[in-house]
Amino acid sequence: MSQIWQKYKLRIVRRHLLWRAVRARHVMTAVNDQTHLISEQTILGVCVVRNEIARLPHFLDYHRALGVEHFLFVDNASDDGTRELLAGQPDVSLWETEASYKKARFGLDWSTWLQIKHASGHWCLTLDADELLVFPNMEQQKLRDLCRFLDETNQTAFGALMLDLYPKGRISDGCFASGDDPLALLEYFDAAPYRATRQLPKQNLWVQGGVRERAFFADDPKRGPTLNKLPLVKWHWRYVYVNSTHALLPSRLNFEYEGPGDKRACGALLHTKFLPFAGEKSQEEKLRKQHFGDPDAFQDYHDAVMDAPTLWTSDSVRFRDWRQLEILGLMSRGKWRVQR
Repeated sequence: MSQIWQKYKLRIVRRHLLWRAVRARHVMTAVNDQTHLISEQTILGVCVVRNEIARLPHFLDYHRALGVEHFLFVDNASDDGTRELLAGQPDVSLWETEASYKKARFGLDWSTWLQIKHASGHWCLTLDADELLVFPNMEQQKLRDLCRFLDETNQTAFGALMLDLYPKGRISDGCFASGDDPLALLEYFDAAPYRATRQLPKQNLWVQGGVRERAFFADDPKRGPTLNKLPLVKWHWRYVYVNSTHALLPSRLNFEYEGPGDKRACGALLHTKFLPFAGEKSQEEKLRKQHFGDPDAFQDYHDAVMDAPTLWTSDSVRFRDWRQLEILGLMSRGKWRVQR
């Protein structure tokens, strides 16, 4: 009986989150709606952004090359040219809002509405602008090939470890211009340790570890970031993300990924947070208080990033490619093999 009651409560939560998303459409204004270009088979990218003019040119080109065919963007009051750049892209549909990012469940109310309206039945890649997807066989295969394999194996969601990259020197060192490849500066990552547990009642995975925990939360590791994500999903209008792309409802979708060591096909999200302007971003986040459920509890974290520390140690590993991550047990091809 308790399991039935728990399922019922989660269904109510999911319906409430879907209702929030439907309501959120009223605070979004279409800037350039090109959704008529979306066909039945189009692979979609979804992203909520604010002041990401430096990252977006490479982000767009990178994921276009992987196989994203149309992007659904929400711009949250950017003032650095982000809105204008996105409005001029031939494969981007853009909405804007000045509403509170935090009150919109950190943008999920906005992106969920776009997924309800435009993504049902599509493979949908939901990312932040500082994330770059890595998946098995990506030199030879495109996202469409991966999605075909996932369809054939009845895998509804594709999991990924968020892998923080950082430079060898201080994170403020170096120069980065709009359109540059962030991987040219951010060459290193922590190969271990990572740990995974399940959380009740949603049965969502909780992976922690890596460089941010080591550098910023060593005294209280439970405050460290959640590193598991389910960014690529064969979307249904009844689905909803609960916390960024870390967890989904219905809760059965959370079992599509077990974290590092999973033997099914899974990937990585290269996290490019620590570019030279990371301190400026942290200062803005500290003042706006639009990130984290309790932003005051993370003031010390923002201060530490603003101090531009050196994250590299002698144990740091230089990033090469997806094969390296598979050897390290951080992602897997599963049963997906490319026919030669």
